Amino acid sequence: MKKSFFLIYLLSIIICNLSYTLHPYHVGSMEFNYNSKSKTFEITGRFFIDDLENALNKKYGKSVHFLDSKFKSEINKELEQYAKEYLRLKADNQFVKINYVGYEEDHESVNIYLESESLPVPKKVETAVSFLYNLFDDQMNIIHIVVNGERKSEKLTYPDRYLFQQF
Repeated sequence: MKKSFFLIYLLSIIICNLSYTLHPYHVGSMEFNYNSKSKTFEITGRFFIDDLENALNKKYGKSVHFLDSKFKSEINKELEQYAKEYLRLKADNQFVKINYVGYEEDHESVNIYLESESLPVPKKVETAVSFLYNLFDDQMNIIHIVVNGERKSEKLTYPDRYLFQQF
């Protein structure tokens, strides 16, 4: 009886340790959705909490934690700076200013919200997205660009960061 209890206990420890591995894929997504009413791009990024947290900690040399509310102000500052460095948008050959709006935690991921300055409906959209490239050399970012209901998606894998779409 003790022997079988010990084996069950040992197996449960092994299974728990195996199931608590980091997720094997480094993937995120960015959606650039042109809102014809506000004439802005509403931009949403979605990344795993642990990946984004580690990227910020590595970049800024500080330890912040998304699930701890005392770091919210510091995380907002860091995400704003991070987005300025790792995200660019051009519409019809003109750089578009992007403003950081905020973030929210969603289970195991973080949603980052940004908004562009006002601009006419673009015919040509170019992005440069390199979120988490400072942390992983196998990072993949799925980019969605939506203009007038037309959605175009593409996968960018490190070191590729540039995407061009014609509408």
